[in-house]
Amino acid sequence: MEDVKLIECPRDAWQGLQEFIPTEYKAEYLKELMLAGFRHIDAVSFVSPKHVKQMADSEEVMAKLNASIASVNSDQQNRRQDAGAAREPSEIIGIVVNEMGLQRALATPGVTTIGYPYSISAYFRRANANMTRAESRTLVERLKKQTTAANRGLVIYISMAFGNPYDEPWGPEIVADTLEWLKDLRVRTVSLADTVGTATPELVGALYRQVKDHVAGIELGVHLHSRPERAEEKILAAYEAGCRRFDSALTGLGGCPFAGDRLVGNIATEDVLAALRKAGADPGIEPAGLSKALEMTNEIRAKYAHAPLVN
Repeated sequence: MEDVKLIECPRDAWQGLQEFIPTEYKAEYLKELMLAGFRHIDAVSFVSPKHVKQMADSEEVMAKLNASIASVNSDQQNRRQDAGAAREPSEIIGIVVNEMGLQRALATPGVTTIGYPYSISAYFRRANANMTRAESRTLVERLKKQTTAANRGLVIYISMAFGNPYDEPWGPEIVADTLEWLKDLRVRTVSLADTVGTATPELVGALYRQVKDHVAGIELGVHLHSRPERAEEKILAAYEAGCRRFDSALTGLGGCPFAGDRLVGNIATEDVLAALRKAGADPGIEPAGLSKALEMTNEIRAKYAHAPLVN
């Protein structure tokens, strides 16, 4: 059994890229992640193409991925030394921000889990989803009801969980109150998001410790953005505070456009793996199996992100 759960986030890595990645390449990339051993993938989102052009083909990406699932399973058995062991099925997360997106996600075969970013910042909530707090909470209630009925998973991301740059009220008690509300709704998976990447390692560890007692029955993870030089410290701070669920993206591609710092992006999966091994954890991913996925990620960087390659 793996000591920690890694969620690989190509959707977050790609969504801000202006150059459109071909549908076939996205599906092939997701397949390669599965072959590399990732069992939890934040793969697609169901949002308006007017706002996120990169995600306009989510249904088509999933259709092509589904068509290759049998070969993925076969290749996994051939690649892994423990081929005879039972493996957990891959979890494919599809992000939604409204009712229309929910219906699209539920109608898309292969999407096993619905994800929703619930912002505790009023400014960010308006900018990102044009919703009031009451409207956003009503949507979460509908998400829980409909995903349960459809036998799909649900993960709620608490956006701006580590504070905000908008001079709005924030504190651990606000995060704890949100977690209590989600627990009452029987939401079972929540991720604390440092949306703009401003949290220090000290804050990451302190907040996690302060709120984890409010989440009995909830798997509480972190979705952190960071400048590269502090990424490992943040992962270790969360791990030492008790976190066992981590979101990341190969090479650290992507991040939030609201960060205001071009060096702030997703924490690189390679850094997460190194940090967790340093802490004595088993992430369940072998670095040697990442070569093809890293090669494809650097190709995306060069062709569609126009960003430097990462070794």
